[in-house]
Amino acid sequence: MQRLYDFLRRHPTGVDVFWAVVLLGLSGMSMASGMYDAGREEILALPVVFGLSTVVALRRRAPEKMLLLAIAVGLCQLLFDVRPGIGNFAMLVITFTVATIGERWASRLALVCSLSAAGLSQLRWEAEPDGSWPQVIFVTVVMTVPFVLAWVMGDSLRTRRAYFSQLEERAARLEREREAQSKVAVAAERARIARELHDVVAHNVSVMVVQADGAAYVMDAAPDQARQALETISSTGRQALAEMRRLLGVLRTGDAPESGEYVPQPDVEQIEDLVDQVRQTGLAVDFKVEGTARPLPSGVELTAYRIVQEALTNTRKHGGPDAGASVRLVYFDDGLGLLVEDDGRGAAHELYEDGGADGAGHGMIGMRERVGMVGGTLDAGPRPGGGFRISALLPLKPAE
Repeated sequence: MQRLYDFLRRHPTGVDVFWAVVLLGLSGMSMASGMYDAGREEILALPVVFGLSTVVALRRRAPEKMLLLAIAVGLCQLLFDVRPGIGNFAMLVITFTVATIGERWASRLALVCSLSAAGLSQLRWEAEPDGSWPQVIFVTVVMTVPFVLAWVMGDSLRTRRAYFSQLEERAARLEREREAQSKVAVAAERARIARELHDVVAHNVSVMVVQADGAAYVMDAAPDQARQALETISSTGRQALAEMRRLLGVLRTGDAPESGEYVPQPDVEQIEDLVDQVRQTGLAVDFKVEGTARPLPSGVELTAYRIVQEALTNTRKHGGPDAGASVRLVYFDDGLGLLVEDDGRGAAHELYEDGGADGAGHGMIGMRERVGMVGGTLDAGPRPGGGFRISALLPLKPAE
């Protein structure tokens, strides 16, 4: 049964042609039974029957044109005195069709014709010549009701289809918006992970490279210093692996858990450990904390740690052999201030302006993105007296 229903839905014109043939056959049988007088009326009834059958056959392909054809056939019946027959059932069909899928003007025209067709029919062919006016009005109302019901049903179906179409469009729009939001979230997460990886690799690997060069240089002359450098390389490598495991744990959310511990995100308290680690590489760093320390939002703590890490890494890369640095943390009532300065040569201008033509300078871009995510401000550039300065202000909630 479902296959038959699906077949009928796929071939609507074929279904309409079938019913048009049925209507034509019934009309022919009624004509053969003597419904119309032989001669002129029977001859005139033939084009009327064919016209109404055409209306049924093409009602869904051209509803407005078929409505006009049905009106023209009805007017010809009134003009040439061809009484209504079984074929006039097509008037009900085209009224329903136009109200469902036709243009608005055609739907209104069909409603007007539905309200006037029965009255005009009674005036032209009165059922009982000697009937009273109440009887005529009653018959007119009874004949009008089917046409009005056909129009109301068609208009209700149109409204329902429009409602479901709006629901489908809304669902599709929401789906598109959800996909767009998902893509934005994925891009933001990828950018965050890229910043984390950059900070981990740039800092820890540069420390390991410096220590490895120093160990190779003093291997023969000072074995104790070489051993200490190798220990620093080992601890730095473990720290880098731990942080990379944490990032991989974020990427593998939902997968089977792996063995190994994931360290928490760095915070402000670990900045002092970071400074000590940098001092072991031979870079002199002065570290000061001003104001009353207090718990900070995790995003602000991670941002502060990464800014100091990236700034000290840049000092080692671009400051020169005798460079020194200072790190200053200031707790304000409504913010955390960071000031990292060095007295070295400083980075080339193209490395801190727009990432540089060669794609370098991603650390500065990452710092600006981190500060922007927490609603802070960042100022980076050469110092007037030489060296490089990075100043950041990270907003906080007032301490309770």
